[in-house]
Amino acid sequence: MTDDNPVPEGRRTERIRDVAERAGVSPATVSRVLNGVGSVNEDLRRKVLDVVEELDYRPNRLARNLRRQNAEMIGVVISDIENPHFTAMVRAVEDAAFRNDYRVLLCNTDEAGDKQRVYLEMLAAERALGVILSPSDPGGAEIGDLLDLGIPVVAFDRAVDDPRADAVVVDGRAGARRATEHLIAAGHERIGFIGGPVTVETGADRLAGYQQAMAGADLKPRVAEGGFRMAGGRGATDKLLAGANPPTALVVANNLMTIGAMQTLKAYKLAVPDEIALVAIDDPFWAELVDPPLTTLAQPVRGMADTAVRLLLERIAHGRTEPRRVSFDLKLHVRGSCGADPASVAPAPSERQE
Repeated sequence: MTDDNPVPEGRRTERIRDVAERAGVSPATVSRVLNGVGSVNEDLRRKVLDVVEELDYRPNRLARNLRRQNAEMIGVVISDIENPHFTAMVRAVEDAAFRNDYRVLLCNTDEAGDKQRVYLEMLAAERALGVILSPSDPGGAEIGDLLDLGIPVVAFDRAVDDPRADAVVVDGRAGARRATEHLIAAGHERIGFIGGPVTVETGADRLAGYQQAMAGADLKPRVAEGGFRMAGGRGATDKLLAGANPPTALVVANNLMTIGAMQTLKAYKLAVPDEIALVAIDDPFWAELVDPPLTTLAQPVRGMADTAVRLLLERIAHGRTEPRRVSFDLKLHVRGSCGADPASVAPAPSERQE
């Protein structure tokens, strides 16, 4: 097949990242030099400009013109676009942003720190007005680069290490503890936990809540890590069931791993809840459609998303500088998969939205 529009030999498109790599600086530094904002060491500034000239770099004129016209764009960076929790979050964030005349640019990191870095560097280079981030790498240096540029960051679902960022989170520790205590009250002693990576706040907090409940009842923890993914949930469930004295109940730390766990329980021909009870964190739309309906801990996703947008706009439009952290409680919905009578469940604690 012949290419009707070949690219002339020797011609290629340089990117701001190419300039940064050649100059040995971050893309955020290149952006500051090209846009004349922020403070940059004179030697670094000259080095960047020399590389720009050497590579014959031409910034994206359309993007630059849009920035000059104050295009109201915010970045939304999520860790897993296949996770219904995050798709619901994006929908709610987009609704809230659009109501306030802002537009959303969506990025998916696929739980990979290197993808997070690339996307945040791109948002810094394009001078997004703000970023809502569900971090895959909470300690990524690129988060600080955004904040150094004056681009506010609101961490969603998982906090970041930089104390200058806002955060909208849930109390996963208390939620996982309550789910485990619910199963203990129903008479279970061999309770397994399928968790996410402890390198992110949600994974660490939910594991800690489970361990706290098990220690309080003097019971042995049974933990397998599923990486917050469906395949991981299948493998972790198989690992727990294949051991000696397998669990009679499971707490699963997110909805994707719950699907994997249910697939493995089906393969083992274990009846829920008669042979094994199940409680899941996250309350996806299908939780009431499966048989038996799934007992869940629900996150107030829309309330969290509205809060994240509000915090971001307080920074963008009103100049707030002090960081804020807003915490929500998980709500236990008792259905058939745990084998307990909903009427026997203690009421949930009042939610703390501020």
